[in-house]
Amino acid sequence: MSNAPSSLSVVIMRQSQLLLPTIKENPADADVISHRLMLRAGLVRQLASGLYTWLPVGLRVLRKIEDIIREEMDRSGAQEVLMPVVQPAELWEESGRWQKMGAEMLRLKDRHERDFCLGPTHEEVITDLFRREIHSYRQLPKTLYQIQTKFRDERRPRFGVMRAREFTMKDAYSFHQDQACFDTTYQIVYDCYARILTRMELEFRAVQADTGNIGGDNSHEFHVLAQAGEDVIAYSDQGDYAANLEKATALAPDPQGPGQEALRRIATPEAKTIAAVSQQLAISPSRNVKTLIVEGEQGVVALVLRGDHELNEIKAEKLPGVRAPLNLADDADIVAAMGAHPGSLGPVGCDIALYVDRDAAALSDFVCGANQDGEHFTGVNWERDCPLSVEQIVDIRNVQEGDRAPDGTGVLRFLRGIEVGHIFQLDRAYSEPMQAKVLNQEGNNVVPIMGCYGMGVTRLVAAVIEQNHDERGIVWPEPLAPFTLHLIALNAQKSDAVRQAVETLYSQALEAGIEVLLDDRDERPGVKFADADLLGIPHRIVVGDRGLQNQVVEYRGRKDQEIKEVPLTAALGMVTGA
Repeated sequence: MSNAPSSLSVVIMRQSQLLLPTIKENPADADVISHRLMLRAGLVRQLASGLYTWLPVGLRVLRKIEDIIREEMDRSGAQEVLMPVVQPAELWEESGRWQKMGAEMLRLKDRHERDFCLGPTHEEVITDLFRREIHSYRQLPKTLYQIQTKFRDERRPRFGVMRAREFTMKDAYSFHQDQACFDTTYQIVYDCYARILTRMELEFRAVQADTGNIGGDNSHEFHVLAQAGEDVIAYSDQGDYAANLEKATALAPDPQGPGQEALRRIATPEAKTIAAVSQQLAISPSRNVKTLIVEGEQGVVALVLRGDHELNEIKAEKLPGVRAPLNLADDADIVAAMGAHPGSLGPVGCDIALYVDRDAAALSDFVCGANQDGEHFTGVNWERDCPLSVEQIVDIRNVQEGDRAPDGTGVLRFLRGIEVGHIFQLDRAYSEPMQAKVLNQEGNNVVPIMGCYGMGVTRLVAAVIEQNHDERGIVWPEPLAPFTLHLIALNAQKSDAVRQAVETLYSQALEAGIEVLLDDRDERPGVKFADADLLGIPHRIVVGDRGLQNQVVEYRGRKDQEIKEVPLTAALGMVTGA
């Protein structure tokens, strides 16, 4: 192990002088482990909902994460810039996102009544910079990145810094003359992200993902695996497939073949749910289909799924004619379009725009609403009773555990993850509307292809803690620990021998480039040990009178079960590996 100092300067840190307000009990309003431990260990303090002050120890961790990100981004060939937090509305109007971003964007006016926003992201700003400064294919490709404060007015800030309103993010943008060049850079950044998270000693997965408000055609998310994760990851238990639940798909089903039953209308006056209909007819919900009526760009649209499946709203709102964001139609519009209320709806005789999930389209002899209140059809078959075109058969459901992976290799399993990175293939989603152009080899103006690559810096601190803790506190991976060594003096105020020995060790550690925190407080040993466990510094050396009588000190690694007595002269070797 190297004991060279990081880019953080080696500074004198005495715990008696350090702003390190630890808390013994769990805060009542902290819902996840990382939030509780960050408050208890004195890493952050909340100013207002979703707004946090980073205290000295927390800031040291944050800076170490930034250092790793910078090193790897520089290694990838990217160049660092720094763009303003405050952005003019004109740029967002050019891209068409000024209204699209909605309430998450914090808008403001200057003294001249001009519209600005606190940047939730920087696609518009970087595109404006590009079109001003880059004019020729000879200047491409170009990848620029920054580490900057962002602001998004979250509806429900929660989980501490994991979902805050103000946060630090690394975002990068690349520009390319052609797809082949972009593909190369996309893979370079993909590999860069993998190195960053590996250096942080995190267990993670890269998965296919939806592009969301950023736009573009394709993207990958990087998830740190943790039970507190807000996202569900679907992955093949035998293959390489992995995707966010919003994006995940399963192997397309085989059609069940021609049906044998006759179409029959039956009374179901009390059965208004899939469960109730299934119980009345003594069938599995998988033999039922449900019809949802949603708002369309013109009128309403019918979406049909198998009874045991859930609608994937992200997939559904990308369908032609469906209004985004997805909303269910109100009862009046449903009755006007279908002739019945929800609970009795079905595709047979449906006269509005209709999409059928491919698993529902594979059924035969199934059950559905008859578009008459209190009635259902049995023995329904698609071609005979409700013909479908190829364009009407779509994938709009959430996958389930146990589904076959889309490549046919293995079945899908679920994990929870914290999204810490997201890379996008933007194509020309910003460069085209903002008229960013370069001259190609033939002297013609062409619109460059763009990539976008984000990584949540403050969120990474929480993700690291979610993966690295025990019942006593944080257990920092060594590359991210605020200090490498926690040096604890017992009763130094009463013992010249302890005071002299600990000051000597402290000086030697600093000279060796070890980041050391000296607990020189006049506190009881139990208080010091509890705080040490809570802070989670990788190495701990305890100097006390009893041990010094034999010229030994106590050493314990944060992950160790046992305390070791080691010679005073060999103590720092336990830290450096020498």
